[in-house]
Amino acid sequence: MRVAGVADTKARRQELLGLLGDLPEVRGPAAATLLYTEEREAYVLEHLVLDLNGIERVPAYFTRPRGAEGRLPTVLFHHSHAAAGKDELLSGAEYMPPPGWAEALARRGIAALCFDAWNFGERRGRTESELFKEMLWKGHVLWGMMVFDSVRALDYLAAREDVDPARIATAGMSMGSTMAWWLAALDTRIKVCVDICCLTDFDALIRARGLDGHGIYYYVPRLLRHFTTAEINALVAPRPHLALAGDFDRLTPPEGLDSIDRQLRQVYAEHGAPEAWRLSRHPVGHVETRAMRVEALAFLQRWL
Repeated sequence: MRVAGVADTKARRQELLGLLGDLPEVRGPAAATLLYTEEREAYVLEHLVLDLNGIERVPAYFTRPRGAEGRLPTVLFHHSHAAAGKDELLSGAEYMPPPGWAEALARRGIAALCFDAWNFGERRGRTESELFKEMLWKGHVLWGMMVFDSVRALDYLAAREDVDPARIATAGMSMGSTMAWWLAALDTRIKVCVDICCLTDFDALIRARGLDGHGIYYYVPRLLRHFTTAEINALVAPRPHLALAGDFDRLTPPEGLDSIDRQLRQVYAEHGAPEAWRLSRHPVGHVETRAMRVEALAFLQRWL
């Protein structure tokens, strides 16, 4: 895999975006309604409703360290494939160590935003299959609509007076991990990417007969005619990117991790930034361990 020129990279981003179906024609600042504010031990919690897509309102949390002033480094955190949705930012999940990411980030002076993805948290009510089919009929791709919300969430963050638009990172676990590297590939406003337990090589997943391990939301029509996983992730370079993976995770076959790492090492080396890419593998399954959390936070503190 060779490093593409600026024009080629821009064209590839447009090609990737073009695979995501018909997207809402919503532009400009993303409107927000502040419902109420809570004081937590380590952070101030804003309960928000965002207008990201012009179709349905999006409940969200914004957290900022208590006592913090000025423009803050901020993480756009993406929750996993769990009904709790945005609550994962605050409380985590059974496969994530305490404390929640909101507290862990706040104690390091970092703000965070997390919103309920389509069909999760306060947006749930339909089955994933039902929503996928409805969107397909209407010319939408469920994953494309989810990505669109994430891009619009970046629009919202960049317009906040307490967010430093030059220091926005993205992170997530499982489904949120996939969203993190897709968003970083598509939008250069993301300065640092941390993905946990879902850097999946598509071809290796097919060979391992692991397709049913991922929800139907994950599948984008014709994607493999245009991109490999490594080629999507190459669009993140040379920006800092940490991938954390479990060697026993059935969603990320080891041979696929080997291939992605080999290709991205080459890409980052050719960009002159070999230290900005790291694949860190742990002897676990589909879980975020304490060691992974420590590594992720250290990476963010170094690069954000």
